[in-house]
Amino acid sequence: MEIVLLGTGSPIPDPNRAGPATLIKAGEGGLEQVLIDAGRGCVMRMAAAGSLPVLLSGVLITHLHSDHLCALNDVITTQWVMTNEPRPLRIWGPVGIERFVDRTLDALGPDIGYRIAHHDDLNWGPLVEISEVQAGDSFELGSMQVSVHPTVHTPVEPTVGYRVEREGKVAALAGDTIPCAGLDQLTENADAYVQTVIRDDLVKLVPVERMQDILDYHSSVEQAAQTATRNKVKTLVLTHLVPAPQPEQYDEWRAVAAQHFNGEIVIGDDLTSVSL
Repeated sequence: MEIVLLGTGSPIPDPNRAGPATLIKAGEGGLEQVLIDAGRGCVMRMAAAGSLPVLLSGVLITHLHSDHLCALNDVITTQWVMTNEPRPLRIWGPVGIERFVDRTLDALGPDIGYRIAHHDDLNWGPLVEISEVQAGDSFELGSMQVSVHPTVHTPVEPTVGYRVEREGKVAALAGDTIPCAGLDQLTENADAYVQTVIRDDLVKLVPVERMQDILDYHSSVEQAAQTATRNKVKTLVLTHLVPAPQPEQYDEWRAVAAQHFNGEIVIGDDLTSVSL
């Protein structure tokens, strides 16, 4: 498996970082592809990673915060217009994802009508198969086994993380969460643990109440490192970086994590990848 950080940004717009999104490539030639979350710009980042929505085996959504799924409409539309025959896009997510997709398709109604009217070979609308998941669920995605684990991002409920296993390798992908029992289960003995993080020491310096509010429902770099150590993770992958560091600051971020974790620590730009 290869894990590609398509977008390492946050709700704060950044010209260099797309919104939260991660791609897993597996199988021969990396042809089994799974998208985890769909933050702004993720389809453009998919193209840069040698992927496109039409190649996806499925989409996994961790929670319904806008920065994690605002580009899902782009994923749905691009997959639809690039298919040569009716083929559904499969989406898994917590309770509420079906309603979100239904409303997205309703908003896209005029566009869908225009395209069907203009293209003789396109006589079907977007096809989407939605599965609302909850903790304890598991399912197969091609050669990958996926299990669903609860996370804590209150007041956002429910939120989940996904544990993806293939040929003895484990990728644990958490969305926004603080340390919790479900996160420990998700990351236990994982080869790679992808976690959205904030530098709480830096956020505390920002004299804006709305910034201070994010401290109580995101993992800090230290907490992510402690989770990784507690659960014997091999590689810790940091994403959704707040505040977004410059490349010359990456070593500083790694040093903060290294105080609590002695495994490999990955932090970088969009399109940073980790091979398992």
